[in-house]
Amino acid sequence: MFKILRPILFAMNAETAHSIVLWLLRFVGMIPGGRWLLRKCYAVEHPSLEREVFGLRFKNPVGMAAGFDRNADVYRELSAMGFGFVEVGTVTPRPQTGNPKPRVFRLGADRAVLNRTGVANRGLERAMSRLRRAHEGVIVGCNIGKNTITPVENQAADYLKVFRNLYQYVDYFAVNVSYNTTFKEYVPRSRDSIMDILTPLFEFRRGQNQYRPILLKISPDLPDEVIDVMTDIMLDTPLDGIVATNATTSHEGLTTDVSELGRIGAGAISGAPLTARAIEVVARIYERSKGTYPIIGVGGMMTPADVQAMLNAGATLVQLYTGFVYGGPKLVRDICRALIEGEE
Repeated sequence: MFKILRPILFAMNAETAHSIVLWLLRFVGMIPGGRWLLRKCYAVEHPSLEREVFGLRFKNPVGMAAGFDRNADVYRELSAMGFGFVEVGTVTPRPQTGNPKPRVFRLGADRAVLNRTGVANRGLERAMSRLRRAHEGVIVGCNIGKNTITPVENQAADYLKVFRNLYQYVDYFAVNVSYNTTFKEYVPRSRDSIMDILTPLFEFRRGQNQYRPILLKISPDLPDEVIDVMTDIMLDTPLDGIVATNATTSHEGLTTDVSELGRIGAGAISGAPLTARAIEVVARIYERSKGTYPIIGVGGMMTPADVQAMLNAGATLVQLYTGFVYGGPKLVRDICRALIEGEE
């Protein structure tokens, strides 16, 4: 099916194509037996794929990264398609439209996507309405952030509001402290600034009957010494792991000359140009933490070989996004089959 749809989708504006894919998945999910059909076509199940990480049982280690299902509309369909877990969001307290369109561009020669959406999403209330639905058997993480207009001194309240209201509906949280995909705006990178965000979350969790893992999602553009600071926070606090990495604001090494494409402008790059740096960051975190904490490796996972390299670097789980854009659901199936063959 993807082979038929791919040329049509790639002839469209990237964001329009994304919206159509979401609509198609919702439509299939509403058809009786629709998710069963997705499982039959794409899902691979095998005992060797299963992972137990921070107290959760994953059917396989391949997840959908945040940004694809921003408003928690299709996480059940993505799970049926073979993903071991789905991270929805980024969810902010209030809806925000993001930057003017067009704002998402495929860079085909680089097998990459340039994104400057500006964390567009429909806000907490919309996410709650979707996540209240029963999703037994589907592991759902939620990527949380602050509204763009929220002053830095008030950002902790934004994170806490989303965390508190979605606590009973998701399985883990990823606290997004990476760059906005528009420009290199303020990013908390000191221990104190990160702890200002995390401490209220830890305190709220301490009073709950259920335990929700909290992970920190970091940027690949951080200097290595700041990566070490983030790792030390994980080691010294109740943080449960790290998601590494988000997209990069660096345009170095691109085949596409973005500077000549005035219609594109600023933005963050995901896909193949990010592979090496994402793996490098994961390896650094793994070495410093001596492999004692879970790491979700994300960034440039375009092939089964990329995923294996990420796992070899120390990732416990991996996430796709741009690889899925270019490879379709077949990529998830191919990765799972390659992992099974590696175990035999």
